[in-house]
Amino acid sequence: MQPPGAARPLRVHPTPATELVEGLADWLGGTTGVTVHGDLDVDVTGISLSTARIRPGDLYAALPGTRAHGAAYAGQALAAGAVVVLTDAAGLDLLPPGTPAVVVPEPRRVLGRLAARIYGDPATALRVIGVTGTQGKTTTTRILEQGLTASGTSSAVIGTVGTRIAGEDVKTELTTPEAPDLHGLFAVMRERGVDTCAMEVSSHALVLGRVDGVVFDVATFLNLGRDHLDFHADLDDYFAAKAGLFTPERARVGLTNVDDEFGRRLLEVASIPMSTYSSRGRDADWRAVDVDLTATGAAFTVLGPDVELVGSIHIPGEFNVSNALAAIASAAMAGLDPRAVADGISRVGGVPGRLEQVVQGQDYAVVVDYAHKPDALEAVLATLRPLTRGRVIAVIGAGGDRDTIKRPVMGEIGGRLADVLIVTDDNPRSEDPAAIRAAVLAGTRGAHADVLEIGDRRLAIREAVLRAEPGDVVLIAGKGHESGQEVDGVVHPFDDRVVAAEEIAGRGVTA
Repeated sequence: MQPPGAARPLRVHPTPATELVEGLADWLGGTTGVTVHGDLDVDVTGISLSTARIRPGDLYAALPGTRAHGAAYAGQALAAGAVVVLTDAAGLDLLPPGTPAVVVPEPRRVLGRLAARIYGDPATALRVIGVTGTQGKTTTTRILEQGLTASGTSSAVIGTVGTRIAGEDVKTELTTPEAPDLHGLFAVMRERGVDTCAMEVSSHALVLGRVDGVVFDVATFLNLGRDHLDFHADLDDYFAAKAGLFTPERARVGLTNVDDEFGRRLLEVASIPMSTYSSRGRDADWRAVDVDLTATGAAFTVLGPDVELVGSIHIPGEFNVSNALAAIASAAMAGLDPRAVADGISRVGGVPGRLEQVVQGQDYAVVVDYAHKPDALEAVLATLRPLTRGRVIAVIGAGGDRDTIKRPVMGEIGGRLADVLIVTDDNPRSEDPAAIRAAVLAGTRGAHADVLEIGDRRLAIREAVLRAEPGDVVLIAGKGHESGQEVDGVVHPFDDRVVAAEEIAGRGVTA
């Protein structure tokens, strides 16, 4: 049984540690940047950053961390079967005496290429489509994977909801896994005969080198809005991180959304061949026209280079038409049949936690969505408003230990676009939940909505359900597919979809 989140190929080809050292010297421009300690006459069969995931024959990557240095745990890795340690000069002093070690100035910078070498460059055996943007990464990659699978192409997807390989779910913890895990996943895909992998590429992944060692066949840019400003200095820094995907070192060709200001700006800085798409009437290589939006999805016509086809998607919202168009165009640019992919998308359902309906026979709608940033919340509320015969009742919060400036912005949007707004806790993490709620509520002054504060998330959902009347829509935003709520470092079981279903049943299925 494999450790959680550590999918590895069953068949491995040992790589001599000395060969890896030679590769490191090439990448770093000479042997002066690489020093070897101990006996490296060993073969390496895997790589991991986590001592809990070490297997016999692994290289343990001991990196400096914010609280401790990974080298401090090298003894555990060696006891679990690690045969060599990669670290920096500071880590060397923390290793047990005699530990076989390779020391480089910045080990994270070589981790991706090292992992790719250890697993035999598995990404080169696949078509890999990378999707980046503030909103829509999960929907675009998931519907692409579903569409490919429905059309008969063996596919995989990596992202926020997790990883799926040839129809099997594999738990992963990050939107874009760390480089050792990522290349291990690619090796599993190669082993299982996967043709195409669609994956989310976060700005963190680009800055922290998680996708190093991968050259994407197609890189797709969806949009950029306010998010992750606890990590990036400002929006320009955030955009620069995203734009880093659109270079020859990272991708062969790119696709960008010209309906988005930053998507148009990308055309000025990208250094790879670029194509464009639009679902809002702009001049572009790929366009969605004759869009017919309904309460359950949309139908549209796709016009592209030598392509005209009819498509549909079973998730409501104009922005999801844009996501579907991005998926279809990305597949075509990767050499796949866009008609088959569009047909596949039209035959599959939605995406977990993205405008996902909770249906218990009630005569009001309850929708769960991951919208936890301003642009996403505004887009979801703007989508639901024209589809609602009655009122929009929204439950929102904001995560702790994250961008604080967006909190009143979320409150302003909820107060302006909802009829009833209930401000509750999201994932407070290490922060005071009441302080987070207060920041959100600060944006609701003068709001159109009737605003309530209910800290307990279950009670907030209960209140929303109790207030719902026939024809109303209840939106529970912020956590989407998540199955836990983090408070003071402890993740408590909590799934908005499950809780909503229980509260509907507790009230009775009709108003």
